[in-house]
Amino acid sequence: METIFGNLQGLKSSQLKQLQRLYHQRIPGDRITTPEFSQRLAAISTEVNQPVCAYINRRGQVIRVGVGTPRQTQIPPMELPRYGAERLSGIRCIATHLKPEPPNEAALTAMALQRLDALVVLNITGTGFTRRGGGATGYVKEAYLAHLIPQESRTLITSPAAFKVGESQIQTPSWNISPPMDLDDLADQDLVDLVENLEAEFQREFIAQEVDADNDRVLIVGLMTSETTPLQFQDTLVELARLVDTAGGDVLQTIRQKRSRVHPQTVVGEGKVQEIALTAQTLGVNLVVFDRDLSPSQVRNLEVQIGIRVVDRTEVILDIFAQRAQSRAGKLQVELAQLEYMQPRLAGRGRTMSRLGGGIGTRGPGETKLETERRAIGQRISRLQKEVTQLQAHRSRLRQRRQHREIPSVALVGYTNAGKSTLLNALTNAEVYTADQLFATLDPTTRRLVIPYGETNEHQEILITDTVGFIHELPASLMDAFRATLEEVTEADALLHLVDLSHPAWLRHIRSVREILAQMPITPGPALVIFNKIDQANSETLALAREEFPLAVFISASQRLGLETLRHRLAQLIEYAVDSR
Repeated sequence: METIFGNLQGLKSSQLKQLQRLYHQRIPGDRITTPEFSQRLAAISTEVNQPVCAYINRRGQVIRVGVGTPRQTQIPPMELPRYGAERLSGIRCIATHLKPEPPNEAALTAMALQRLDALVVLNITGTGFTRRGGGATGYVKEAYLAHLIPQESRTLITSPAAFKVGESQIQTPSWNISPPMDLDDLADQDLVDLVENLEAEFQREFIAQEVDADNDRVLIVGLMTSETTPLQFQDTLVELARLVDTAGGDVLQTIRQKRSRVHPQTVVGEGKVQEIALTAQTLGVNLVVFDRDLSPSQVRNLEVQIGIRVVDRTEVILDIFAQRAQSRAGKLQVELAQLEYMQPRLAGRGRTMSRLGGGIGTRGPGETKLETERRAIGQRISRLQKEVTQLQAHRSRLRQRRQHREIPSVALVGYTNAGKSTLLNALTNAEVYTADQLFATLDPTTRRLVIPYGETNEHQEILITDTVGFIHELPASLMDAFRATLEEVTEADALLHLVDLSHPAWLRHIRSVREILAQMPITPGPALVIFNKIDQANSETLALAREEFPLAVFISASQRLGLETLRHRLAQLIEYAVDSR
């Protein structure tokens, strides 16, 4: 039996049968509708005293009938046969309206979300009327024809037609609404000509946007709850934008939402999801990134309603790690982290389960495993965990060998992009890769360093290790998978905690690093705080840092400022750490 969607409460069985018979109607392929079909739809709508919508494909078949407005009866994006910023969905909607007015914004928004070929709104009289000179009784007073129109890509973000939601500029789509017309004029409209011209323009616009956009086109969504301050929220969004950029995505826009708590199904609530979907359609976005971890069910709900891939902050970080891993050990740990993250997210994904199409969230050694059965993935995780344990044992033997030779070791720790690799290069003349990016280096690098020792300033050799950067709320899967790498921190005699003093959130970065260190299974050794990039920090920040951390060292690794002072303070730290063993 053909399904009727929408509000069916109070409908009689005879009325339901009338609605079901609409599925047997056929419209000529080159016409938007016919007078007969429109009048029949209007007559049913009058009898049930509710709006009725019929969705028709390009073959003229009725594929969906709903009782309610276009917004209430719209087709979920994942169920549409065609979808994308460069084309229309191949479906038109014929909708009745009980008031004599043009299509409202809710109906037009539903048209944009579904990228309908056209939306026809039939204003009905409510009681029917007799045409002049007698004849059949009609129900349609007037009709409106609406359709989307392309907009130049250069105006997508700066157009004055945008409206504000919080601090976000939400771009309204462009559409065209005809003057009121009668059913005969509506029947004369050529659907094929209309659709072909529109899709040709959409395709040209899409190609123009893609010329400089080989990367993912990303929409960031941030949620501020009562547990977050405005400053923390802003810092989180700025950091997420940097993560997306590092992963190779282009952030087109950020949408902010304020709620007292997270919505259990959609994180941000149904209304905001509609806005996200509309903005994604308007800007040609192909990836939505949320600023918090999403449950598997939340990802599925959001992807069904928005119609494109949805990932969370953890998946972006995993993608960066997948790109950065160079050594076998690094790739091993990344694969383990990816599989542990993805395993609970495989069930129920359906058509969207496959993520092997490229882009953020699809790279890394583990990508070919995502479509295997859960049991096979579990077995693979077990094997990888054994290999990580073997890696731990191997690195432990290396450390024991160094300790047997009584060479003190120091680990460089700090928030990602604090300048750890740059400092290692400056101190040891190493050639570790550096870049103004988050997680530019992933694999630990150990180098020898000669420092003055004792009151006689005799030379002493130590080992200094550059470790993976930390980040606020480091994903648990990464903490577990990278335990072999993080042991370089816990087994070191002392730590150099490097802080980017030029970053607005430097105090928060210090707290985040200390929280991660506190979670280590073994308490790390004594730490010396080093403020880096002092050449880029203002005088007020420098004064505050000196007041809050009077024992800290202030340097600029890139400009080689303060390195001699650091060497002497490092010698004192090593002496204290060795004596405390």
